[in-house]
Amino acid sequence: MQALWMILASLFFASMGVCIKFASSHFNNAEILFYRGVFGIIFMAALAHTRGTTLRTSYPAMHAWRSVVGVTSMAAWFYAISELPLATAMTLNYMSSIWIAAFLVGGALMLGKAAPRQGPLVLAILTSFAGVMLLLRPATAQNQAFAALVGLLSGFVSAFAYMQVMAMARLGEPETRTVFYFAVGTMLTGLFGMAGLGISNWSWPQALWLLPLGLFASLGQLSMTKAYSIAAHHGGTLMVANLQYSGVVFGALYGVLLFGDNIPLSGWLGMALIVASAIAATVLRARAAPNAPAEEH
Repeated sequence: MQALWMILASLFFASMGVCIKFASSHFNNAEILFYRGVFGIIFMAALAHTRGTTLRTSYPAMHAWRSVVGVTSMAAWFYAISELPLATAMTLNYMSSIWIAAFLVGGALMLGKAAPRQGPLVLAILTSFAGVMLLLRPATAQNQAFAALVGLLSGFVSAFAYMQVMAMARLGEPETRTVFYFAVGTMLTGLFGMAGLGISNWSWPQALWLLPLGLFASLGQLSMTKAYSIAAHHGGTLMVANLQYSGVVFGALYGVLLFGDNIPLSGWLGMALIVASAIAATVLRARAAPNAPAEEH
């Protein structure tokens, strides 16, 4: 069942990306964050009421930290989605597994504890960054290097956000409550951003994309949190962590069908290398530490 939840989460996030693409033609990034948070709060509050789940929490500091890192990653991702092909932006955001593996190897080297068995993990990391170079060649050729770097940042920071999701799930925090407070953090960040970036004139055609954006975002967060909370109890964390990459497939299909994204062969090869190496890194880390969670998403 956790596999279905993660596939649904990936589909919802890819659908959210479509809404961002359309909305970003009129609204700035702060506005999109604000409305995503507002609609998320309404949806999750209603869901919590229906389920009889109280929104009072015993872990306010954990929710605050989850919001800080999560919203930072989300803001970077939203910008990348607005500027890059949808599949490219989603692939860069899903590199958290590679970043975590790189941290582990780097830490081991600094402590002088590197072992020969880390060779395959190092190879997976190098392969992934080779994939990044292939994936971003079209972006740099089209003067989208800054957007590509922001996309890489979103994947880097998302690793910390997913670790917090797993930590709260282990404490028994309901996924409804976790997603609700994340929506609150998103709304507040968007509100502060609007104070600096300004407010766009209301335009109904583009504004119609804001409601499904918040809905898909909330459903994606809820499904992802549900998948990992179930996996933590049933030992399926590794499978769930790898199924998240189905979002790249959904993003690529949306990009080609809806936006006419022309991704060259090098781009497709880059995406394939990143996804394959990320899955390999997740599996290798799970084998190296069988008693630890396979992925911190």
